[in-house]
Order: sequence, then C-alpha cells, then structure tokens
Amino acid sequence: MSNEKSAPVDRGQAVALIIFVLGLGTLLPWNFFITASKYFNERLNSTGTSGTSPKDYSYDSWMALLSQLPQLLFTLLNSFLYQRVRERVRVPFSLVGIFLLFSLTAALVKVPMEPDNFFSITMATIWFINMCGAVLQGSLFGMVGLFPSRYSTLFMSGQGLAGIFAALAMLFSILGKSDQSSAALGYFITPCVATLGTLVCYLLLPRLKFADFYLNRHQPDKVEEVFLESTEKNKKDLEANGKLSKQEENQEHSSVLAVFKKIWLMALCVTCVFAVTLSVFPVITVRVRTVYDNAEWDNVFTCVCCFIVFNVMDLAGRTTPYIVQWPSKESRWFPAVVFSRLVFIPLVMLCNVQDSKLTAVFRHDCAFVVIMALFAFSNGYLASLCMAYAPQLVRCKDCETAGSLMTFFLVLGLAVGASFSFLLGKLV
Repeated sequence: MSNEKSAPVDRGQAVALIIFVLGLGTLLPWNFFITASKYFNERLNSTGTSGTSPKDYSYDSWMALLSQLPQLLFTLLNSFLYQRVRERVRVPFSLVGIFLLFSLTAALVKVPMEPDNFFSITMATIWFINMCGAVLQGSLFGMVGLFPSRYSTLFMSGQGLAGIFAALAMLFSILGKSDQSSAALGYFITPCVATLGTLVCYLLLPRLKFADFYLNRHQPDKVEEVFLESTEKNKKDLEANGKLSKQEENQEHSSVLAVFKKIWLMALCVTCVFAVTLSVFPVITVRVRTVYDNAEWDNVFTCVCCFIVFNVMDLAGRTTPYIVQWPSKESRWFPAVVFSRLVFIPLVMLCNVQDSKLTAVFRHDCAFVVIMALFAFSNGYLASLCMAYAPQLVRCKDCETAGSLMTFFLVLGLAVGASFSFLLGKLV
C-alpha cells in the first residue's frame, strides 16, 4: 500500500505513450509483410531477368506459415532463453535485427532479381524478422507486467493499431501516385523509421521516474519481498470474502497437465478462432476483386476492404469485452459460437475471388465488406474472451501457467490456420 502511494506521477502520460508505441512496434513485422501481399505477388509473378515464365509461389500461405512457426518455436523455448539472456539485451538486439531486415527488404525493391531468388530471400527475411519479433514481444510482455494493469491494456491497444498503421502506410503509398517501386520503397522505409522510434522509446523508458520506480521495484533482490507482501495481502482479502480456504492456501502450484484439464475447452476455442482466421486471411481475402470497372478504386480495394476493415473491426472486437462479455465462460453457447465461425470459410470462398474455381455468390463489394467486418470482429471478440476466461477457471496460483498455456495454443491456432491455407488456396 505504501509503495503505491509513494509512486511518482506519470507526467504528461509519457510512460503510457511509450508503452503504447512499444506495443505497436512488436507487430510491425507481421503486419507490414501481410499488407504488402500485392507487391510481393506481382513481383514474384513477373517474368524475371532471364525471361522465365512465372509460377505459383503461394506467397501468402508461405508468408503466414513462416511468420507463425518462429512464434510457436519461441513460445516453447521462452523459459530457456529468457532466464539466460537479460531483457536489456534481448529487446535492443531484437529491434536492431528487425530494423536491418526491414532495411534489406526496402533495398531489394530497387534490385532486379530472379523470382526464385527473390522468393528465397523474402521467406528467409520473414522467418528471421518474426523470430526477432517473437523474442521482442515475449520480453516486452514481461516488462509491461511490472506496471499497473492499465499499461498492459495500452500495450495491447498499440498491438491492435499496428495493423491499421501498416494498412494506412500502404494506402498512402498507393495514393502517392508514384511508380510501383517508389511506392514500395516508401512503404518499407516507414517501418524502418517506426522501429528506430520504438528503440529510442525503449531506451528512454528507464530514464523516466515513473518507469524507473516500477522497474527497479521488481529487481531480483526485491522480488521476494514484494511478492510475499502482495500475496499475503491478497490472501487476507480473499479470506475476508470467504473465497480462499485454508486447504487451498497450503496447496502447491498445480502441474501443467492439471491446469490444462481445467482450461482445455478455452485452449481448444482459442486455437479454433485463429485457425479459422489464418486459413482464409490473407491467402483468399487478398484475391477478392471489386465488381466496379474503376482503376483507381481497384488499386486501393484490397488495402481498404480487406486490411483496413479487418484491422479496425478486429480492434473493435478486442475492446468490446470491456463493455460486455457474452456468452459466459460456463455457457454451452460459448464453444458453439466459437465453432460457428467455421461458416466464414465458405462465405469468404464464395466472394468475388479472382480466378476462382467456384461460382461467386457474394459478388458485390458491400457483401465482402460485411463478411470481412463480422469475420474480424468475431476474431477479436472471441479471442479476447478466451484469453480472459481461462485464468478465471483456475486458482490464483495457477493463473500464470494458464496464461502461458493459452499463449501456446493461440500461436498453435495461427500455425494450424497458416498450414490449412495451402489447401484452401488450391481449392479456390
């Protein structure tokens, strides 16, 4: 109690702004490569310097898969890495790596190259930049957890806006009326600048008194004291409300398997949510075309109706649980609503997809926008509910284990969806 009262004020909300920027910076690699789908596909479908005929590289499916596998790998290895390498080393090196890889991508815009070589270099870049992004995200999640809870919300909001930021950067580069290579160069320079800004913000953070108070308060020599103090206070509060029995107080942490048995349904649900999303987004959604014969609208259609609509509605879905949470975690409707999202797979496939083997049922632009809006909103809303409900199903001592398990199954869902997108891409 006394520590909280003696905490300095976050003057000008400087720490809040920095944490928001850090959240935005963690998802720049994923969002800038996924939004640039048109640039990469057009370059890979070119004839190349030797005049070879174009072939199908399935860029969107490979991009999604090679973006998620590093996330899955480092979710499994995070305990090994994070215990041996300090956060003050992990974060700067990750940001420098992301900056260098974005710089390489920007430089390649002006370099003539065979499609095969360009594809190989791009896939390697995607792998390594998302590897750096995985280390960065895990490190910053741990750091932000040292601050009051509202700063975690700001961090998540920054992540939600990363997709909108990337989509707007693409839109402005298209509207700039410059040639394709100049527009792409300007587009990829944007995350270079943003990554440097993120690095500056991170290095500035410990110099602010408010941040220094919370970061130093949880140094290793003080962790035990602070943890015991807060734990005893929480126990007294819970006992006063009749929510903690003496038997539960004396229990040790449950095993991972025991925790999984309590949250398996939420883990399955969050896996399903993201598997459905990545199975059609972006591999099929970027192939949907406008029905209007207007070159200017056609040029920005995918950017606006696919990426901007998706990211705005996904952010809306993520914030809605702060207002209303339905269905409840005990309701049988919850898994039913989650699995009902499977209907979006055929709905998207039956839109006006270019060179589709299927007959388009939802041809009009408005139909696609409505489907994308519902698709994105349900993704953000249900995923947030899954992540919020899981810790509520276990004891306080097991919340951290539940959170780690849910993070693993979230990333697993992304990887499963990315893998499944290869099959759906061939079917349409």
